[in-house]
Amino acid sequence: LRRNKWSCFYNGKMRLDIIANKKYLDVNKETGELYVVEKIDREHICTTKSSSSCYLKLELILENPVRIFNIEVEILDMNDNAPQFRRDVIHLDISEATANGEKFSLSNAVDPDIGSNSVKTYHLSESEYFNIEVQTGRDGSKFAELILKRNLDREQQSVHNLILTAVDGGTPARSGTASVIVRVLDMNDNAPKFEKTNMSVKILENSPIGSLVIDLDAIDLDEGSNSEITYTYSLYTQEKTQDTFNLNPATGEITVKGMLNYEDFKIYDMEVIATDKGTNSLSGQCTIKILVEDMNDNHPEISIKSFQSPVNENIELDTVIAVVSVSDKDSGDNGIVDLSIPKNMPFKLRESSDNYYELVVSEPLDREKVPEYDITFTVTDRGSPPLSDNETMTLELLDVNDNVPQFPQSFYTIRVMENNAPGALLSSLTAFDPDLHENQYLVYFIIEKEIANTSMSMLFSINPENGNLYALKTFDYEIEKEFLFHIEARDSGSPPLSSNVTVHIIIVDQNDNAPVIEKIPRSTDKGSLVAKVIALDTDSVHNSRITYQFLQVTDATLFSLDQYNGEIRTMRMFSYRDPRHQRLVVVAKDNGQPALSATVTIKLSTVETAVKAYSDMTEMPLEYDIFSDLNLYLVIGLGSVSFLLLITILVTIVLKCQKPKPSKTAAPCRNSVISERNSTIADSTLVSNDAYWYSLFLAETRKGKLVVRQPMPKGSRYIVSSIPRGTGLTDTSDSAPSTLQVCMSIIYLLLLCQFLKNIHGDILLDIGVFQFFSSHYFRSTIYTTPFEAY
Repeated sequence: LRRNKWSCFYNGKMRLDIIANKKYLDVNKETGELYVVEKIDREHICTTKSSSSCYLKLELILENPVRIFNIEVEILDMNDNAPQFRRDVIHLDISEATANGEKFSLSNAVDPDIGSNSVKTYHLSESEYFNIEVQTGRDGSKFAELILKRNLDREQQSVHNLILTAVDGGTPARSGTASVIVRVLDMNDNAPKFEKTNMSVKILENSPIGSLVIDLDAIDLDEGSNSEITYTYSLYTQEKTQDTFNLNPATGEITVKGMLNYEDFKIYDMEVIATDKGTNSLSGQCTIKILVEDMNDNHPEISIKSFQSPVNENIELDTVIAVVSVSDKDSGDNGIVDLSIPKNMPFKLRESSDNYYELVVSEPLDREKVPEYDITFTVTDRGSPPLSDNETMTLELLDVNDNVPQFPQSFYTIRVMENNAPGALLSSLTAFDPDLHENQYLVYFIIEKEIANTSMSMLFSINPENGNLYALKTFDYEIEKEFLFHIEARDSGSPPLSSNVTVHIIIVDQNDNAPVIEKIPRSTDKGSLVAKVIALDTDSVHNSRITYQFLQVTDATLFSLDQYNGEIRTMRMFSYRDPRHQRLVVVAKDNGQPALSATVTIKLSTVETAVKAYSDMTEMPLEYDIFSDLNLYLVIGLGSVSFLLLITILVTIVLKCQKPKPSKTAAPCRNSVISERNSTIADSTLVSNDAYWYSLFLAETRKGKLVVRQPMPKGSRYIVSSIPRGTGLTDTSDSAPSTLQVCMSIIYLLLLCQFLKNIHGDILLDIGVFQFFSSHYFRSTIYTTPFEAY
């Protein structure tokens, strides 16, 4: 705006009108100065750039008088506007196949200013692919063209972002910018590529159908259809592989199509081709190796190659009993197996070769303890979790005769009541042998042992099969009190084994003998020895000191008892008032604490005949048997025997003088004493239902001799006959005395000795005298009964 000062002197009214514009100017009515009322924008007022000039047209109206003036105010341009592009972003699509030097038009910038203040030039941001060239249009406007300097590669850079700057010529210069986005159009110049051309994939066997093996992702740097890929198997892929695995052609996923078994097929090789969908399609390929990983899905197996059963229980150590092989179809740790047997068995495993084991004996075997073994072979692999299998074999042991028979006791004490019946069962001595069959079959024997020239097998018998012990005879406690012998049990093995046991037979006494009644004359003097009681105590000296006293007595004034030596003596003479029979009970006590005792009963009978009192007796405690009126009997007997002896001598002399003819029908025999049971004999026969054996022992004492008698077995009847009846036999011996002569001589000798003993008490006769005479007379005699032998 050119500012001019208008000076006018007008006292009337004036008015300023703006023609077709906004009121930018006004006039001072007083001074006439034209001033700017509102900021003036040339580009707003003059919208067209067809003319380089821009004016504001005014009308000044004066009144009184009215006058009109036309005023033009020229508005000069100033550089108050920067260049502007019609679009802030310029998009260009350029194919990556475009040749170098190709030009692309760009939108030009607009600057409302005119002249030198308008767009003068363009600038492009730095780029190795593009450059610009500024062109001048027919109207003088400036515009730029984009020039390609080098080939584009969309796969390297698909978009290029450029800045285009427009600069005006004002001072100072103003500029405006626009973004140029160059999108590189693709062409199918890249083939699909896999990340790896050779891949290896592991998959577990027995994976379910549909399990993903691998997801193939081929990369095609192109875009659009040029980058759309289809996956296929190549012709080099085996049908087995194609049947086992499925390839998705769109996604490239390979999944399990069939069952996988490591033991059947371990590795699958395949070749996959990726092809794009470009006009001129390109493809890439890769090789895939699928490794099937073993799972522990196979149980280990046991194979018994050999097994020796049964075996002898005495088999040697380290002997091979069985050979076992093990296997597992799996691999790695899943295929490594371990074989074991139960602990605490007398066997061990010994590895002989790969997966072969020997079962050997490691400890001695004993069939009696364990007759058979159930050996369980357990095979276990080392997989996770481990799998195992087992097989049980039974090893039977054959018996060997290695055990001796065993008795439950090493010593048997058997008590047998006397007067037992012959053949009675005494006890069952059964042994046990833990062996089997013939090694277990036992046979029992009595080990021979003689007692008093009598064999044990004559007294006892044992059942060889069951060990039952029997008595073969009737025992008499008064004769035999005990037996000690051995019994052997022997098995039937080869060689046989045996053991023995000691048997102690104790004969138990029965009250089978009537008490002996001691007879004493009623004329016995005071202080006479009636009897003597002797008790024995096997304890030590102090405890074996015995004292005697009466426990019961018929008349306490008649007998006295020495408390230390047990002698019973009369305290006075017998009177007619005294009972004929006396009963004394004597108790013997030791000196122990507490004291132990034993009792004995003595029965006395008084007789009128004078009997010499017994003298002191300190020897063996034997039963006394004094015959009453013995002197009378001896005199009569001595006379009878003398007469019979005389007759016998005469008969013998007569027979000597004759010469008898030998008998052809009569066999020689001896007169004997015959033992029978339940017999009835008439003439010259003495029958005794309560017979006793009378053994005469003439033992030296201080003042006399003792007679001891022993009973015969109960139930026997002994018949003593002087002449056998009905035999018709005669003595044919000329040299040996007849049985009658011998018997008469012995009886005569006995009676004579007893008679002399009663006449003179100091005569001593030893048993040897009797033995001498008996051996002289019985030298050639065969005895048929115990009595006859006696």
